[in-house]
Amino acid sequence: MLNTDLKHLEKREQMDELLKDNENVMICCGRMGPMCIPVYGIMQNLESKYPRVQMRDMDFDIPLSSNIRGLPECASFMGLPFTVYFKNGKVVKATSSIQNENQIKAILDDVFKE
Repeated sequence: MLNTDLKHLEKREQMDELLKDNENVMICCGRMGPMCIPVYGIMQNLESKYPRVQMRDMDFDIPLSSNIRGLPECASFMGLPFTVYFKNGKVVKATSSIQNENQIKAILDDVFKE
């Protein structure tokens, strides 16, 4: 399990329920490394500013991560973390590697418009 203050996804049932029950979901799949930790911190800072978006992390090295790693939108990704944005259970955006707060906010504002 990742050492963050975000809610973690560890089981398929958790991910299925999250995507079924929530319109807007952001999942960051990574490790506790220099490219991932800043993204987790940004997500933690933005959670209260984007209450309509469910933000979760997922360890890249658990079996469940194959559900993120295996997405066609992530096929060409080379760097961690893989961050995937879902709208009504469908992928609407995916990024890899470190992102800054402005980049993440721009994606959230674009794909999760009210």
